[in-house]
Amino acid sequence: MIFSTETKNRALKDLAKLIDENKSEIIAQNKIDLDNAKNIDPTLIDRLKVDEKKVDGMVSAVEEIISDADPQGKVLHEYTHPNGMLVQNKVVPFGNILIIYESRPDVTIEAAITAFKGGNKILLKGGKESKNSNLFLVSLWHKALEKNNIPSDFVTYLDINREETQKLLKENTHKLDLIIPRGGEGLINYIRTNTSVPLLISGRGNNFVYIHDKCDFDMAIDIVLNGKSRLSVCNAIDKVLIHKSLPNFSEKVETLVQELARLNMEILADGEQIEAINGVHKMEENVYSDEFLAAKILLGEVNNIDEAIDKINLHSGGHSAVIVASNDATAEDFQNRVDCAAVYQNASSRFTDGGQLGFGAEIAISTQKLHFRGPVATGQLVTNKWFIKGNGQIRG
Repeated sequence: MIFSTETKNRALKDLAKLIDENKSEIIAQNKIDLDNAKNIDPTLIDRLKVDEKKVDGMVSAVEEIISDADPQGKVLHEYTHPNGMLVQNKVVPFGNILIIYESRPDVTIEAAITAFKGGNKILLKGGKESKNSNLFLVSLWHKALEKNNIPSDFVTYLDINREETQKLLKENTHKLDLIIPRGGEGLINYIRTNTSVPLLISGRGNNFVYIHDKCDFDMAIDIVLNGKSRLSVCNAIDKVLIHKSLPNFSEKVETLVQELARLNMEILADGEQIEAINGVHKMEENVYSDEFLAAKILLGEVNNIDEAIDKINLHSGGHSAVIVASNDATAEDFQNRVDCAAVYQNASSRFTDGGQLGFGAEIAISTQKLHFRGPVATGQLVTNKWFIKGNGQIRG
């Protein structure tokens, strides 16, 4: 079923209005979830909590996507065949997209609007810890859809148990075209091994900053600190690699350690010069591949840019990487050779976000190379289809 851009935008405007009008009730439903989730990991609590700022963020995300171009129906290629046929390749929706996610009720709005604007039907499977928040938000979705004569099954919440979820994944009982897992490695790996439906992986972070020996070190400190300004997000920084030839190495790194200590960070060290600084703990086991999602950071020494690139490509989640360097050619070399979805020169990894990169709302940050990489927005949740118009032509 195809709906015009105008119809979809009207539904989205009504959704934004309903979210704003029901702010208090959204927060009240979320409080029930928070009260029931006292024993879960603190980082999940951070993702679960909905306050006025988060509700306002939902409204802003909806308003932003209304102004985004509608990719549905866009002509990618057009050709008039010698026999008179009109051949067009057009953008079409994926179809039925399942989003499986943990803790974050804002996904119920911000991810779903992205898929909806592209003309897709969305199935949502949130974690049990956010059930009350999610069910109420989906009820607002349904009011907005029904008001605009769009079937409510364009956004469906799957309030199903573990066994039913397993059956859905293995047998594709809902005729899914795509699954987007939003969660930790355990969730992603479980879904990957239990379904034949294509996945769009919103991968783990474990992001790196490489501080070159020729750089503005005050800038480097700001970038590292900003990378730890939120702990539970996939664009946070976990590892900092520092060139051993950095002038005044110990003095500068000690300043970085002091600033991190003010944030109550557990600071791990890999390298003799860093290990000698007060306030750090020697890395006793290799944690370069671990995503921390915690008040924890690793500072490591490298001999050169090649070693930094090799470490990042071996251990990172393929999400984001940063080089702090004064020389543009050096930075460009790093950016070309590091195998991550987003590569930065002299800027924080926290900008790897759909809204920050000009996409508006995003559904995921893909660390895959097919079929898209980085923040996935409306324009990426589509596929293509050939439309050929003739008047009786047959091939000889």
